Amino acid sequence: MAAPEGSLRKRKVGGAEHSPASQPSLARDPADSPARLHTGTFWLTRIVLLRALAFIYFVAFLVAFNQNKALIGDRGLLPCKLYLKNVQEYFQGSTGWAAWTYAPTIMWLLDWSDMNFNLDLIALLGLGISSFVLVTGCANMILMTALWALYMSLVNVGQIWYSFGWESQLLETGFLGIFLSPLWTLSRLPKNTPTSQIVLWGFRWLIFRIMLGAGLIKVRGDKCWLDLTCMDFHYETQPVPNPIAYYLHRSPWWFHRFETLSNHFVELLVPFFLFLGRRMRILHGVLQILFQDLKA
Repeated sequence: MAAPEGSLRKRKVGGAEHSPASQPSLARDPADSPARLHTGTFWLTRIVLLRALAFIYFVAFLVAFNQNKALIGDRGLLPCKLYLKNVQEYFQGSTGWAAWTYAPTIMWLLDWSDMNFNLDLIALLGLGISSFVLVTGCANMILMTALWALYMSLVNVGQIWYSFGWESQLLETGFLGIFLSPLWTLSRLPKNTPTSQIVLWGFRWLIFRIMLGAGLIKVRGDKCWLDLTCMDFHYETQPVPNPIAYYLHRSPWWFHRFETLSNHFVELLVPFFLFLGRRMRILHGVLQILFQDLKA
């Protein structure tokens, strides 16, 4: 005989009635769990930023692995061994504190008889650590410090090959990323290590300095940025021209004035949006992303 319909909905276990609606939800996180990604906690920001930083590190170490032997290897264009020897001679043959502060690199601790091996070792270690952070999304201060120290070791012996602004920018961003991470745990949502507001303001200050500095150096570097004529011939000299550069170059004069004014607006005014509240920061981010996409 079939069981009554009501008995299928309720069952008595140990004298207590349980229904499907009374079962605890295993999928729900506690109210204080960081996994809920509450508004204003920047948990998601930290996850995305650390993975993005790991990706940039990965690309940088991959480039180093493919190119550094030819650039600064034993038979490279500017051998790093010769550079370190010159630094050593400058400090009377010492590799003490003065030499370390002048050129901080773990190369001082390695055998100089095979610099190609040392360069590959540093690059491969960086590739391994950055791959782990990128794929898993797990990072702590130890891993991020290792990435920063490994890449700084290459930058400080790379000479002119590593003298571009984006190298120091990656190191500064990576240094801030160290303090964005928990000390030991590899949890992507470390409950006991909330996102530091000091570090967040450090990133805002970094973005502000980079963009405002880019605008100021243009204005102070050439009067064409003041008389709004720089874009008249920019496309003739741009380092990486794209398929539409020819057509943009042939645009009317008023369009080139608009381009120059837009550059000044984004680089000299928009950075101040970072200090004007959440909505203005979002607008700042949108404008900067559009600006960088148009530049590319």
